[in-house]
Amino acid sequence: MLDLAQTYEVVIFAVGDTKAGTKMGKLQLKNLSDNTLLNCILWEETLNRVDSKIFRTGNHVKILGGSYNEKYNNCLISNLELVKEAKIGLDSEQRDALFNSIIEYANDIEDEELKKYVTELLFEYEDKFKLAPAARLMHHNYLGGLVEHTYECLEIAKCLLNSLYKKIDKSSVYAACILHDFGKIFEYKIDIESGLIEYDEDFPKEWITHSQWGYSNCMTRGFKTVAKMIAAHHGRTEWGAIVDLGEKDLDPIFYILHHIDDLSAKFGRTAISDLNL
Repeated sequence: MLDLAQTYEVVIFAVGDTKAGTKMGKLQLKNLSDNTLLNCILWEETLNRVDSKIFRTGNHVKILGGSYNEKYNNCLISNLELVKEAKIGLDSEQRDALFNSIIEYANDIEDEELKKYVTELLFEYEDKFKLAPAARLMHHNYLGGLVEHTYECLEIAKCLLNSLYKKIDKSSVYAACILHDFGKIFEYKIDIESGLIEYDEDFPKEWITHSQWGYSNCMTRGFKTVAKMIAAHHGRTEWGAIVDLGEKDLDPIFYILHHIDDLSAKFGRTAISDLNL
């Protein structure tokens, strides 16, 4: 039996098609009492009746009507109530400040051709870059998440390169920090009203992943070190890396972006709930 007094946090929401051609919503909720996850289904009739803004990641909701399946691991929801609205992400002033800081880092790139490529790319796609999330779920999954994640990576890189590892090529590391997830501005789309994040259906028609986008563009322009750092930043091929860091005799520079990216993804403001504290 459903506990109508229980409050949940929205984790993921997506809409797909059924075999009958109707819409079906898939909703994952986190029980705020014990942090367990509840997977839910909403049929098209319910989706048409409920304001889509209620499904924003981080929202607190109550289930007003529904039923469990026989294994009690899935819930068919017929009605929801919004208890607390989550932030959609960073506000425009925060996004602008982060973008300007990233431009400062780009201007610190000593290789003039690489600096020109990075800064031109940033200004060409400034608006999309400022709005984009860094992921649907894994980290920085909110409006402005990508610009914040990029800034965090650059700050981590500066700490490492200025205090400990001064012989590492700063130009390549800064460029790789800026470009390693840049393809996500094309891979994802975010509804700036509801905060809902989806994959862009046009992206796979030309590209495989955001890593492949970054690797291919840098390699084409002759920035081979940056390209290979991007190719390796997911660490292992089973995690999406093009270059597996388990290979023998790799230059040590190809490891650094992976660890920088991982630190930001695990210890930064990794989810919309971090913005609501």
